[in-house]
Amino acid sequence: MGLVFVSVPTDAGVVVAAVTGDGVVATSFDDNPEFRERVRERMSPFPDDAAEPETEEVGRQLAAYFAGELTEFTVPVDWRLMSTTQRRVLGLLFESVPYGRAVTYGDLARETGIPARAIGSIMGSNPIPIIVPCHRVVASDGLGGFSGGTGVESKRRLLTMEGHLPPTLF
Repeated sequence: MGLVFVSVPTDAGVVVAAVTGDGVVATSFDDNPEFRERVRERMSPFPDDAAEPETEEVGRQLAAYFAGELTEFTVPVDWRLMSTTQRRVLGLLFESVPYGRAVTYGDLARETGIPARAIGSIMGSNPIPIIVPCHRVVASDGLGGFSGGTGVESKRRLLTMEGHLPPTLF
């Protein structure tokens, strides 16, 4: 079947997931032709999967997450667009930092032996934001950066929705 896209309208924008027979391979806060083409290009070296992508379940879980009804994604993740180092760091994050919690770049650096600056670069290059929760990695003195959606404001929105940050008045 290969690569299939599913988009979900949310209050953060039209979120899109690229799904293969192995799982979710990429997500974006903005469903647009450029994102879809970029994922297709990155996936071109890989043979098509024989399995049918589970787009319906991916869409259901993304919608439920943004509605505040889902706290843990159970859809499979396709890690093949990541380097070994990215996979190690993002896999640890995916498996060990639950909804409503956050860790610092330094925490991940100590846990993995990778410098904190490199952790920041790995978070910024995460091809599966939201599901692989790079928004849950914060600086020791604040939120830190975020490359998804509208940047740090999207990170703040997700962390507030998850209950890690208190709601703001404005």
